[in-house]
Amino acid sequence: MMYKIVIALFLVIIEISAFDNNNHLDERGMTKLLGPETYLRCSNFLADPKAKAYELSYKRTSTMPLSPFAGEYKPKFLPEIAWAGSKQVFTMDVLNENVNDGNQGTQMDALGHFGYTDEVWTGEGEADLSSLKYFGNFKGKEVKPSPDSPLKKLGIETVPPIITTAVFLDVRKHIFNGRAMKAGEYVTVEHIEKTIKKSSLNKRGILPGDVVLINTGWSDNYQDPDELGIYYTKAPGVSYNLVKYLSKKKVVGVGLDTWGVDTFANEDEYGPERLQNPQGIANPAHHYFLTQAGIHTLENFNLKGLAKDNVELSCVIILPLMTEGSSASPIRPVAIGNKSTS
Repeated sequence: MMYKIVIALFLVIIEISAFDNNNHLDERGMTKLLGPETYLRCSNFLADPKAKAYELSYKRTSTMPLSPFAGEYKPKFLPEIAWAGSKQVFTMDVLNENVNDGNQGTQMDALGHFGYTDEVWTGEGEADLSSLKYFGNFKGKEVKPSPDSPLKKLGIETVPPIITTAVFLDVRKHIFNGRAMKAGEYVTVEHIEKTIKKSSLNKRGILPGDVVLINTGWSDNYQDPDELGIYYTKAPGVSYNLVKYLSKKKVVGVGLDTWGVDTFANEDEYGPERLQNPQGIANPAHHYFLTQAGIHTLENFNLKGLAKDNVELSCVIILPLMTEGSSASPIRPVAIGNKSTS
């Protein structure tokens, strides 16, 4: 028990030292729940000599599946550079112009990534942003004063280190009998409740401050190099009722083995749960999680290790870069846990 307390105190110090001078408490959603209680939950796994660390991110390369919304991603590796008057040589690399690094690869969204207006924009002319609002009822001009300004509110730098318990829900295994979900299919509340009942999580369930990770099997389409180019074309996702259900649970983040959390498909491929979506909202999961509930969307998670070893509960550590004013960040999430017997 002493090890657990020491570890928990160490983690508390980490967060305090990183955020003791921060002025962003009014910009934080469910991450306000992170603290000693979630650290102590984590300490059970960090102090367990049998626990294993699982990488939840993919390698970042120029040949990985690339978001069509985030520009090209072409790392350029420079030759060794000799330091004049010294024996030292150093190496560096750069990214191409106009690349969006935050929304490529395994990443998380800041709460300022999505906003909403009172009226639907038809796509003709310029969108009227006079009624634009973000999480916490921040007005558009408060968050982004000008078209070329960084986010002045709700940027990724407002997100604290996320150190808490992760609940792994393998709907591919428990609901679809090992079949990967198809584009247009939705993970529902019923799917999640059945998965919890069939797993070692039956008594625990989902607690406030948890991160929820859902395995759909869509990651079967993740290739590097991305020769077939299927991964980013479509995806399964979470139903709107499930979004509200998880929001009521007060989770900190929701991640899938997909690129968007929302569901994307051809018109004839969507499941009946699409009827739950509110009118005039193209991405209902992003909308509700980011602008209403203050829950971070986690994308392109590599959940194959957790699925293979049946790790249903773990300590997850997610550290976004403190890039001031950015709407997203690349991350290297790690889960530390044990195999489940369920």
